[in-house]
Amino acid sequence: MRKAFFELHIAILLAGFTGVLGRLITLNEGWLVWYRLLISSVTMWILFSLTKKLQKISPKDILKLTGIGFLSALHWLTFYGSIKYANVSVALVCFASVGFFTALLEPLFFQKKIIAIEVFLGLIVIAGIYIIFHFDPKYKTGIILGIICAILLAIVMIVIRQFVQRINPQTLLTYQLTGGWLTLSLVMPLYIKWFPTSYFIPKLSDWMWLLVLAWFCSVLAFQFSVNALKKLTAFTVNLSFNLEPVYGILLAFMIYRENKELRWSFFTGLSLIVLALCFQMWRVWRQSTVSALGARTEYE
Repeated sequence: MRKAFFELHIAILLAGFTGVLGRLITLNEGWLVWYRLLISSVTMWILFSLTKKLQKISPKDILKLTGIGFLSALHWLTFYGSIKYANVSVALVCFASVGFFTALLEPLFFQKKIIAIEVFLGLIVIAGIYIIFHFDPKYKTGIILGIICAILLAIVMIVIRQFVQRINPQTLLTYQLTGGWLTLSLVMPLYIKWFPTSYFIPKLSDWMWLLVLAWFCSVLAFQFSVNALKKLTAFTVNLSFNLEPVYGILLAFMIYRENKELRWSFFTGLSLIVLALCFQMWRVWRQSTVSALGARTEYE
């Protein structure tokens, strides 16, 4: 159990490190995502084919996962765009609003009742982002991209649930990333036209960080989280991943000293967001504990 928790938090730390690497890589966000998807998908095809983890799925499912992959590619595009136009910390603060958009959008997709407390906590997160947006105008473009990034991720998380029960995670992610790379490749000519760049071949240092991003922050982080799921519940893993933006912001503070370039409004907004995340984690944990106790009492 202890090893599972260790692997889980290593996975979260690696996921949080993606923002730090996004600032290190000098490619623009379009080419950064294109290379990341290419390296990650090729690696997963080789790795999971050799270990026989890929299952056969229908052409219809492949098409759907390709569409989800395109949304994922747009999510990463806006995430790294947020970093380029603002910084790692601001991008990750916006990333933390995923829960709010999930609470709003999920009932629309599945015709479920909106949970008022989740919307309220999401509004606290949005209030935190607004404080930063209002008092730090230089980050406005980055914040807008960050919010779009959060909306896209919320949609991806909602629509991919229909596959989780019948397709294993290795197959899901491999087809998702491959679909993301293929669809992004199709729209790259338009992207280059709208956002021209002086170069698209990575420098030597860029290649190094791209490999770290793909192999460690994508493939290895995924493998650690799957290993953790063998010992821990999906609930525990999903709840723990709420710490990803917190880990990422702390890494940005330590590596880039971003805390020195941020104003009081950022820390006020961040405090509101962390407060909302902590309360949501406590609330869900408490509900899970009560449900488990109730089930045990019934059984006894």
